[in-house]
Amino acid sequence: MKTINLIAACALLMSAGATFGHENAPHASHPAAVVKEQKAWGVAGDAPAATRTITVRMSDDMRFAPRHIEVREGETVRLRAENRGQVMHEIVIGTQADLDQHAEMMQKHPGMEHDEPYMAHVSPGQRGDIVWQFNRPGTFQFACLIAGHYQAGMTGTITVQPRKP
Repeated sequence: MKTINLIAACALLMSAGATFGHENAPHASHPAAVVKEQKAWGVAGDAPAATRTITVRMSDDMRFAPRHIEVREGETVRLRAENRGQVMHEIVIGTQADLDQHAEMMQKHPGMEHDEPYMAHVSPGQRGDIVWQFNRPGTFQFACLIAGHYQAGMTGTITVQPRKP
């Protein structure tokens, strides 16, 4: 009886538009209220405040281009992720420790759905944006955390230069 109830509940959720896994995950390009939580690498930015757009290309060779980005402390940028591959990719900003931990979770739960302002999931041939204010200096990372991609070296760095005195 529990199995029948579970199947019925899943069918109801799916007919109501619920999503499961990366292939249907919410994308940063969909308008939604953004939670502005301070992270070690900054805080979600406002699109009108973006001073420039940096295009980051993703491909099935498990690489980003460019692999290194430089910004100035306090700068709000739009990271435009273009997926030039044939499989889903994502870009997630964080510290090395945060990305390592998230990648480990993704290995255990490859269909895990998640959507934060510091990540964009991008279907093949599409693009997604992250608008981020880098309000703390330092070196941070970005990566594709889809199971196997991170482990294959799909990573990059962001250097946030201190404000000019």
